[in-house]
Amino acid sequence: MGYSEAVSQLSSLTVNQTGSRALLFYVVCVCVCVCVCVFSSSGCKVLLHFVNQSGMKTSVSAMEGESLLEVVINKNLQIDGFGACEGTLACSTCHLIFEDGVYEKMEPMADEEMDMLDLAYGLTKLSRLGCQVTVERWMDGMTVRVPQEVKDRREKPEAEI
Repeated sequence: MGYSEAVSQLSSLTVNQTGSRALLFYVVCVCVCVCVCVFSSSGCKVLLHFVNQSGMKTSVSAMEGESLLEVVINKNLQIDGFGACEGTLACSTCHLIFEDGVYEKMEPMADEEMDMLDLAYGLTKLSRLGCQVTVERWMDGMTVRVPQEVKDRREKPEAEI
């Protein structure tokens, strides 16, 4: 049954069935909204909170399927030096630190991400690269922190210059 057929059937109910009609209408609306979200090519909106190096918290609405690097760029968040390689997994400037419960739910890291994270400043057991983490619905409300120090690992160390 489609949405319009459900609305048509609901309108034909008697006044004595008003409570049931309201409940049924609510259920149909919720189901339609969920279906639109699940089957939409653009994904669902997810609320994310970013805490930058100075401790400023910024909340943004992100689309399911975007990388966290894309979220920072698309929302024009003020995070110094973030994403210098533009997501090519060639630096560690999109290094983020996640909450314990969030980190445990994430997909495992690929070897290439682990190798690049080994070069990151402020590495923790909850660190990931934002270019490798894709926004998912279950992340709604999550907070991620940017480490205090970020360095583009594509640059040569000062001793080699």
